[in-house]
Amino acid sequence: MTGNPVGRRSVLAGLLISAATAASGDHALAQEDPLPSWNEGRSKKSILDFVAAVTREGTPDFVPVPERIATFDNDGTLWCEQPMYVQLAFALDRVKALSGKHPEWRRKQPFQAVLDNDLASLAKAGEKGLVELIMATHAGMTTAEFEKIASDWIASARHPKFNRPYTDLVYQPMLELLAYLRANGFKTFIVSGGGIEFMRPWSERVYGIPPEQVVGSSIKTKFEIDKGKPSLIRLPAIDLVDDGPGKPVGINSHIGRRPIAAFGNSDGDFQMLQWATQSSGKRFGLIVHHTDAEREYAYDRKSSFGKLDKALDAANSNGWIVVSMKDDWKRMFRFA
Repeated sequence: MTGNPVGRRSVLAGLLISAATAASGDHALAQEDPLPSWNEGRSKKSILDFVAAVTREGTPDFVPVPERIATFDNDGTLWCEQPMYVQLAFALDRVKALSGKHPEWRRKQPFQAVLDNDLASLAKAGEKGLVELIMATHAGMTTAEFEKIASDWIASARHPKFNRPYTDLVYQPMLELLAYLRANGFKTFIVSGGGIEFMRPWSERVYGIPPEQVVGSSIKTKFEIDKGKPSLIRLPAIDLVDDGPGKPVGINSHIGRRPIAAFGNSDGDFQMLQWATQSSGKRFGLIVHHTDAEREYAYDRKSSFGKLDKALDAANSNGWIVVSMKDDWKRMFRFA
């Protein structure tokens, strides 16, 4: 077949341009909703409006990229914290694994309660008892040894209700929120009451948050030469409790910038929300409210883990958004 080669090339070019336009249009449609697991409503709109405001150059609310800091609690905000904190489950398993070397634990609380699966007595031990468990099971080893123990445990342990790895129990809407903020120039940090070295080995794989952007509770460490090699040894002494009023302290020490957005779910996040939002300029605070007993758990004011009382009462006067998991989220987890 003969014809005008230039004409044929023009037609071909036109088809290619049309195909490229269609493809980019499909991509644009796919990106139109950066939070597809969120239902339309006040919560979702508030997030989108905030990000639009602080990223719009030439406006009073514009925030330069280096100052776009967002801090996220972990337990109950990014992943499931019921029926107990994940790190507590880890500590209980460590007590059982080490009990053979500590026969005295059979006669000593709170260790006896752990070995007898007596959660009522364990709860009575309170914060002092929990700290004792952490000191006994998390110290006396190098940081590298602890990282391996924690990594092996998180890879094999299963949630008692969902029978899935704990890292599967990450909230899909919050993963979308993290990605959306980062796509708009935000640096996202975990600021958790959980142990900093418990979270760091898997935070990047699970959340896309590198270890240097994880702030958490810590125990003291010391440098020494161990078997001819330099090592950091974990000591049985608290360095920082990164919960409640400790969160702004941890933010200041580790991040060095005041966040313009903070996300939490409990009274342990109250001071972090205050620190982030009670300052000049455009600010944003959000509380994840556990209201979905069917897909996850429903709890707030009377919960032993993730108690939400004081912060819930203060949300309205501070302009913090309260997200109802039942009403605001289409999906809970990636698998459901």
